[in-house]
Amino acid sequence: QVQLVESGGGLVQAGGSLSLSCAASGRTFSSFSSYAMGWFRQAPGKEREFVAAIVWNDENTYYTDSVKGRFTISRDKAKNMVYLQMNSLKPEDTAVYYCAARFGSVITTTRILYPYWGQGTQVTVSS
Repeated sequence: QVQLVESGGGLVQAGGSLSLSCAASGRTFSSFSSYAMGWFRQAPGKEREFVAAIVWNDENTYYTDSVKGRFTISRDKAKNMVYLQMNSLKPEDTAVYYCAARFGSVITTTRILYPYWGQGTQVTVSS
């Protein structure tokens, strides 16, 4: 199994920054040579949507258009951590942010193709 634990959410004013972290662990996670880690978010009353993803081995990244140039996804191999640095935050970025993982080196924005999920962390951006 794979365990994912997010942290770093909170309340910030528009234009501010937050950094989210996701700690990955588990015997299954350690035994695979390649996987992709993603961040999704879900605002009240809306579907969970893709935000960004990174391939563990080659650090290939992909972002949804609405966060390009503002958010940066990165990973620390030694610590099994994935980060989402969020700058120039807007009220429409308010959501619960989820870390997700899938095995393989292909990035996908399709939620159902990520079998492993964290519990989520709330990000609230005030105007």
